[in-house]
Amino acid sequence: MTELNSALEKRVFGGLMGQALGDAFAMPAYLRPQDTWSYYGGWIDGFHPGPPDHPAHHGLKAGQITDDTEQAMALAESILTEGEVSVAAAARAIVAWYDRVDGDNSPYVGPSTRRACQALKQGADPMTTGTRGDTDGGAMRISPVGLINAGNVNQAIADSVTACTPTHFTNVAISGAAAVAAAIAVAMDANSTLDDIIQAGIFGGTEGAKQGSVWLGASVPRRIELAVEIARRDLPVYDRIVSLFDLVGSTLATSETVPTAFGVFVLADGDPRLCARYSAAVSGDADTVGAMACAIAGAWRGIDAIPAAWIETLESVNREYDFRGVAHGLAGLAKERMG
Repeated sequence: MTELNSALEKRVFGGLMGQALGDAFAMPAYLRPQDTWSYYGGWIDGFHPGPPDHPAHHGLKAGQITDDTEQAMALAESILTEGEVSVAAAARAIVAWYDRVDGDNSPYVGPSTRRACQALKQGADPMTTGTRGDTDGGAMRISPVGLINAGNVNQAIADSVTACTPTHFTNVAISGAAAVAAAIAVAMDANSTLDDIIQAGIFGGTEGAKQGSVWLGASVPRRIELAVEIARRDLPVYDRIVSLFDLVGSTLATSETVPTAFGVFVLADGDPRLCARYSAAVSGDADTVGAMACAIAGAWRGIDAIPAAWIETLESVNREYDFRGVAHGLAGLAKERMG
């Protein structure tokens, strides 16, 4: 088993494992907060299988990751193979993942990713296949880009544009991905504060929105500000979670899940355990909210902030993924980039 000892490695592993934690922990949530709360009798406080009547996650095991982390790992492995983020490698990685999960028949492949992968498999140019991709698939898998750019917000944003190109090359999708990657890049700095991370997300969202094909969608950075304001209201936690769902949203829209993930991050004060719990309570596209919120929190707090028993569960249930080995590789690349 790969040993991860340095502070940098622990933050990278924290970010990668945070991604998996939020994804798997929130996977069994229903489509509305009230339904999740009713079904589980309150908070989701541990791993559960996908409910039999869940429209996308039925049949998944307790602790099993979904496409969010599967794609993040595919992207991470392509980065390690190439030594950089490239459009061609990102396209190959996402298509290989799509084929591996039988994407044409999978219930949880997002519409933008499905459309782009089908075009790529027919030989289309990866520079053009993502020009209509506006959903949150680009943001949900972007964590490796933030992790390899520790402290380098501008490079995290530039690499987000590249990573999004094959499937999510619209201004709104890139804005969301760049917001998450920039936040993770700043979270990797041991001296960063919660507000530093929020401001990095807003900056990343603003700069990312200048890239890609122009598409309809609400402003990601302005909605991050709204989500943060809701998270800081003087109300019971569950009421603030319902307000995030009602006023910011938790659908497949980038301008909903990305800001809501920042709201959850603030509500949890950056604790990956609470991020997982609150993301599940938000419901809707909860696994994506959780993957992003917990990736930021894990990078900020480090792997020691995630209970060892939860890590053991995630590794044992998802044995086909070498989280530690990939984290070790990403940390090495991050160190090289830091000079």
